[in-house]
Amino acid sequence: MTQDIEQNLKNLGIELPTAPSPAANYVPFVIVGNFLYVSGQISQNKNGLIIGKLGKNLNVEEGANAAKYCALSLLSQVKAACEGDLDRLVRVVKLTGFVNSTADFTDQPQVVNGASNILVDILGDMGKHSRSAVSAASLPLGVAVEIEGIFEIK
Repeated sequence: MTQDIEQNLKNLGIELPTAPSPAANYVPFVIVGNFLYVSGQISQNKNGLIIGKLGKNLNVEEGANAAKYCALSLLSQVKAACEGDLDRLVRVVKLTGFVNSTADFTDQPQVVNGASNILVDILGDMGKHSRSAVSAASLPLGVAVEIEGIFEIK
């Protein structure tokens, strides 16, 4: 399956970023049995942090784009945890998305769809998952989105 995942990434014009290092006293991932728990990945791309608040200075499309980058960082952590072998990935089990948003913003699910959609685009049925999408009054460093994930690996 690695060739398929790697080929899908190439076909989509996506290069996974280097797995980000933890910014505090935690590890980027923990493996328990066949489950890989990946710490929250914040919205950032090659230009730096994607900051802002949904409902104030970011729209749903911009938020979904930020969530997409969180998903790519999650996949980078999966690849690092699996020692570079994405063939060990069985499926995405669950995502929890945190959206930096105003009190009256209610489109958190549409924002987190940016992550869900790119994972299904890359992984097909293996990318389908359960999910939560919740509002946060603020997120670390002022980022727009943070997403953590649980993955099944072999």
